[in-house]
Amino acid sequence: MFRKAKIPELVEPQEPLDNQERAAPLPISNTASGLQLGKTRIKTSKKVKKIVLFSGLGLALLIVLLAVGSFIWYQSQLRPVGSSKTVLIKVTIKSGTTPNAIGAQLKESGIIRNQQAFSLYTRITRTQNKLQAGTYRLSPGETTPEIVKHLVDGNVDTFSIQFLPGATLAENRTVLIKAGYSSAEVDTALSGVYTSPLFDTKPSRSDLEGYIYGETYNFSSSATVEDILNRTFAQYEQVIQDNDLVAKFKSHGLTLYQGITLASIVQREAVKGSEAQIAQVFYSRLALNMPLGSDVTYQYIADKTGVPRDPNLDSPYNTRITTGLPPGPISVPGLGSLEAVASPASGDYLYFLSGDDNVTYYAHTLSEHEANIKAHCQIKCSTL
Repeated sequence: MFRKAKIPELVEPQEPLDNQERAAPLPISNTASGLQLGKTRIKTSKKVKKIVLFSGLGLALLIVLLAVGSFIWYQSQLRPVGSSKTVLIKVTIKSGTTPNAIGAQLKESGIIRNQQAFSLYTRITRTQNKLQAGTYRLSPGETTPEIVKHLVDGNVDTFSIQFLPGATLAENRTVLIKAGYSSAEVDTALSGVYTSPLFDTKPSRSDLEGYIYGETYNFSSSATVEDILNRTFAQYEQVIQDNDLVAKFKSHGLTLYQGITLASIVQREAVKGSEAQIAQVFYSRLALNMPLGSDVTYQYIADKTGVPRDPNLDSPYNTRITTGLPPGPISVPGLGSLEAVASPASGDYLYFLSGDDNVTYYAHTLSEHEANIKAHCQIKCSTL
């Protein structure tokens, strides 16, 4: 029998490998070590992303905090240096001064908190080239924006100054210094010689006590102390003329200077409209050649000369122990006290006191007066 020849299976020819370059890539092993390597790479990638994310958030937060902090700092540096707007500082800004130099000058003068904040504010508000030269009375109690407004307004800037009735010359000196004038400027002006009918009967060697009339005045920033004083004198003259005080004082045997002196005592003694009756008491005592008996006169001279207050102080101003009027005014009288001396109330009281309840009590005799002290003046009458 013929057997069928076994035909060999055809085999696809394979191309020879060239140094293993054509070998198929080996699959990633499924072993534990292989899986661990994959996980590590994934975890590292996520960790890097988190670091980048948190770094970005941190940087953004830092920028926000710096911006907020800078804004808070900026706002705080625009606040006033002081709390009182009654204190003024004289500043003269010369023509051609740069905005930065103006800021430095204001900082050095104690008017603003920070030169950089001033410069930044003027740039933001576009006012750095609108600041004008001139003489200003600026308050450390104002904000930087308020100060800048004064400088932009320029020489039209004004300031007010207030003198109070009953104030002494020393107190008014302080008012002038607080308005921005130097002690030397003020003292020179206060010792100056002024011509006015107001001073016709004033002794030439006496100072200006009682003559700076109490009122609120407005002045340009370039006003001198002499300008201010002359304005108060003019106001005083007008008050005297309008109320015919010279003639009325004369009807009581007083010159203008003496009338102002007596009115200054009434001013310091009176409370709640008691001026006219107190003037009556003083006139009655003068007529009887009795001491005026006013505590405020020896207190005034003691304070002025820097000695302790003593009811027995040896001074012509001590009307407890001397008769007649003191040598001069002890304060500047207001209109009410001037009118009271010009037209005193009727009556024949010889004593008065201001009680602890701020009510004025009058008496005809010393015993009545002592009874009033016991009943109404336990606190006030125990102080010198």
